[in-house]
Amino acid sequence: MLNVIKNINQRKDMVISIFALSWPSILEQLLETAVQYVSSAMVGQLGAEASAAVGLTTTATWLINSPSFAMGIGVLSYISLSIGAKKFRRAKIAAVQSIIITLILGIFMGIGTLAISPFLPKWLGAAPEIQRNASLYFGIICIPMIFRVAIIVFGAVIRSTGDMKTPMKVNLIMNLINIVLNFILIYGKQTISIGSFKITTYGGNLGVVGSAIAAATAYTVSGILMFLALYKNKIVSPKGEKLKLNIPIMRRCVNVGFPVTIERVATSLGQVVFSSLVTRLGTLAFAAHSIAITAEQAFYIPGYGMEATASTLAGNALGEKNEKKLNQISVTIIGMAITIMTVTGTILFLFPDFMMSLFIKDPVVIKSGSSVLRLVAISEPVFGALIILEGIFNGVGETKTPVLVSILSMWGVRILSTSICIYVFHLGLKSVWICMIADNVFRFTILFIRFLNGAWKKKLNL
Repeated sequence: MLNVIKNINQRKDMVISIFALSWPSILEQLLETAVQYVSSAMVGQLGAEASAAVGLTTTATWLINSPSFAMGIGVLSYISLSIGAKKFRRAKIAAVQSIIITLILGIFMGIGTLAISPFLPKWLGAAPEIQRNASLYFGIICIPMIFRVAIIVFGAVIRSTGDMKTPMKVNLIMNLINIVLNFILIYGKQTISIGSFKITTYGGNLGVVGSAIAAATAYTVSGILMFLALYKNKIVSPKGEKLKLNIPIMRRCVNVGFPVTIERVATSLGQVVFSSLVTRLGTLAFAAHSIAITAEQAFYIPGYGMEATASTLAGNALGEKNEKKLNQISVTIIGMAITIMTVTGTILFLFPDFMMSLFIKDPVVIKSGSSVLRLVAISEPVFGALIILEGIFNGVGETKTPVLVSILSMWGVRILSTSICIYVFHLGLKSVWICMIADNVFRFTILFIRFLNGAWKKKLNL
C-alpha cells in the first residue's frame, strides 16, 4: 500500500514538473500562433489571392527552416545529456559550436533562398496572378536568414538548460513587433469604428510586401535578443570562450542533427510537392487549404509546447543512465499530450466555421476549410502523441528511426495517395486532407510500436 501511494506521489510530482517546464513553451507557441492568426487575418482582408500568395511560401519556409531545427535538436540532445551527467564544461563548448552552426547555416541558406525566390512560385505551380507577390514575400523574409537561424538554434540551446521562459519572452517581443508593423505597413488610409467612435489611421499601404517587411524586421530583432540571452545564460554562456571548432563535440551534435536534417528536408520537400498538388485544385481551394492549416495550429500547441520538455527530460534521464526515469517520463508526457489534445480536438470539431471566419470572409473558402478542419480534429490526439514520441527519440539521440519513418510516410503515404486522389480520381480538398491525416496516423503507429518494443534503449548505454 505504501509503495502504491509512493508511486502515485512520484507520478504527481512528475506531472507538476512537466507542466512547470512546459507552460512557457506552450505559451510561446500560443503567442506565436496568435500572431500568425492576426497576420493571416490582416492579409486575408486583402482577398483570397493575397492569402494564397503568402500561404504558397509556407511549406518552402518549413523546408529552409529544417536544417536549423535539426541542428538545434542535435545541440539540445548533447547539452541536456551533458547536464544530466553533470558535465557542464562540455555543455559550454557545445554552446560555442551552436554559434558556428548558426553562422554557417545563416550565410549559406540566406544566399541560396534569395537566389531561388524569383523562380519559386512558378516552380510550385502557382497561378500567374499570385506569383509576383509570393516571390516578393519569400525573398524579403529570407533576407535576415542568419537571425532566423539564431532564433531556432540558440532557442534550443537555452531550452536544453531547462530555461523555457527566456525563449518565450524573446518570441513574445518578436510577435509584438510583427503585429504592430503589420498594422502599419499592410494597409493605407483607413477608418476604424469602435462603437460610435471613428479613428482614421495611415499606413504604408504595401499589402503582402508590408507583411513580409514586418516579419523580416521582427526576425532580426529576435535573433539579436536570442543571442544576448544565450550570452547571459549561466550554464552555457559562451562568454570567455574562444569561437573554436571542437571536432568531437561538433561531430556528436551533427551525428544527431544530420539524420534529422535529412528527414526535415525530405519531408519539407514533400510538403512543397504536397502544396503544389493542392494548387492544382485552384486558387480558392488553395486559400482554404492554407487558412485551414493556419487555423489548426492553435489546436496542436500543447503537443509542440511539451515536445521540448520531453526532449530535455529524456536527455537528462539518459545522462543519468536512469532507464526507469526515462520510461516514467515518456509514458506520463504521452498521456498528458493525448488528454489535452483530445480536448482541443473536440473544440476544433465543434467550431470550424468560426475559426475560418477569423481569417477571411469569402463564404466558399470558409465552407471548404471548415469541412477539412472537422476531419483533422478527430486525429488531434494521435498527432499529439506522435509529436511527443519524436521529442523523446530526439532527446536521447535516437533520430534514425523517426527519420526513416517520416520520409517513408511522407512520400509513400501522403504524396502518393494525394497524387492518386487528384490525378486519377479527380477528388477535391477533403481527399487531400484525408491523405495528410493518414500520413500522421501511419507515423504514430510505427513509432509507437518501436517505443513499446524498447530495443532502441539498448543502444543508449542505459
